[in-house]
Amino acid sequence: MTRMDSAHNQRRQNAALLIAAIAAVAALVCSRLGGSSTAALFPALRWIALAALVIYGCLRRTLTAWIFIAMLLGAEIGHDFPNVAVHLRVLALIFLRLIKTIIAPLLFGTLVVGIAGHSNLRQVGRLGLRSIIFFEVVTTIAIFIGLGAINLSKAGVGVQLPPPTAADTSSVSKLSAEDTILHVFPENIAKAVADGAVLQVVVFSLIFAVALAMLSEAKRRPMLIFCESLSEVMFKFTNIVMYMAPLGVGAAVAYTVGHTGIGVLGSLLKLLLTLYAALIVFILGVLLPIALMFRVPLRAFLKAVAEPVTIAFGTASSEAALPRAMEAMEAIGVPRQIVAFVIPTGYSFNLTGSSLYLSVAAIFVAQVSGIHLSLGQQLMIMLTLMLTSKGVAGVSRAALVILLATASSTGLPTEPVFLLLGVDQLLDMGRTAVNVLGNCLAAVVMAKWEGDFQAETPSPVVADALR
Repeated sequence: MTRMDSAHNQRRQNAALLIAAIAAVAALVCSRLGGSSTAALFPALRWIALAALVIYGCLRRTLTAWIFIAMLLGAEIGHDFPNVAVHLRVLALIFLRLIKTIIAPLLFGTLVVGIAGHSNLRQVGRLGLRSIIFFEVVTTIAIFIGLGAINLSKAGVGVQLPPPTAADTSSVSKLSAEDTILHVFPENIAKAVADGAVLQVVVFSLIFAVALAMLSEAKRRPMLIFCESLSEVMFKFTNIVMYMAPLGVGAAVAYTVGHTGIGVLGSLLKLLLTLYAALIVFILGVLLPIALMFRVPLRAFLKAVAEPVTIAFGTASSEAALPRAMEAMEAIGVPRQIVAFVIPTGYSFNLTGSSLYLSVAAIFVAQVSGIHLSLGQQLMIMLTLMLTSKGVAGVSRAALVILLATASSTGLPTEPVFLLLGVDQLLDMGRTAVNVLGNCLAAVVMAKWEGDFQAETPSPVVADALR
């Protein structure tokens, strides 16, 4: 494309965005000031804005733009055609299934090559210690921010929650302390892969890589070549599957809105605002200073994380964003061995968004139940959350499982926890996006801490991830 063509294309993009903005503002004015005479005009203006955004997406031709547009389209379809939207979930489930097929072989290949390929087990141990320290400090701060936010807003006081459905209540089960510890270690690697137990796959891959590193070069090399080839194939597999990301994300949002309705925010709007305000405070007050402290290149980092964070927000699934997050971090200069260790491990030990949510939700449950908790009791809940929120990656409704375990161990009633199930998807979207953002930042910070950031050139397949 020549410079003149590029300038012309940019003008058309700007025009499409301008039309979308004008239509969106007009729709907002109609909804606030208009009466029955403008009732039909309101949805028409929304669809005009969305049509302009679709034109912008056709001109822009970037996956991130299309994912964002798909989210808006999905929300509109879910609002206007809820009976159709609830049947679109199958598209989101197809996308998630394809993503889940990537995770285990990708983690195995990258971890084995990263550890056994360098044969520096001392560096692996040092990286593990630094990562755990970083994870614990950041998640503890997140829990404190959540406690402060819910105590300020008192969102649970006087709230009447909608009753849960039978399908929701039947899918939640509590984990004992023994179960939580056992969940970290695989009894059968095939079962761990089938169950999507990320941490179990990581533990198996780490031990396998250490054992491989102890072999002679002649016996180690064939397996390393296989694992390196496996990693490259899975990254290319990810690139192919990501073409379906807008469809999967849009379908997931349409199903959520169509199933629960926009009005579901009603009495829970204050809780929702409390959580999202606390997440923003955490991003700006904790993650941003950390990025500045370690001199993370913010522009490149934000460009790299935009896509995986958007996928995580739209699907409310950390797994859906995992392969793309690993690709994006390697593409901006984090060595593969650090990416392969830090991000998957962070999915169990660095769930910053989930930790913040759990502290908000635990106090919310107490407020709904009319229970006043002293500062000491709230600190005990915080300590319990620090322990129970580890090692449950891959568990269905993990945050709710942890919340139930925390409620039971601290004497809070469990009934209000089940009442949160009806809106858990909306809460899950924000906390999952922050989980992915925090883990991506952790990978860059560890690379900076080790002095290895941008020390290696990413493979062509991975470098293609940000184009």
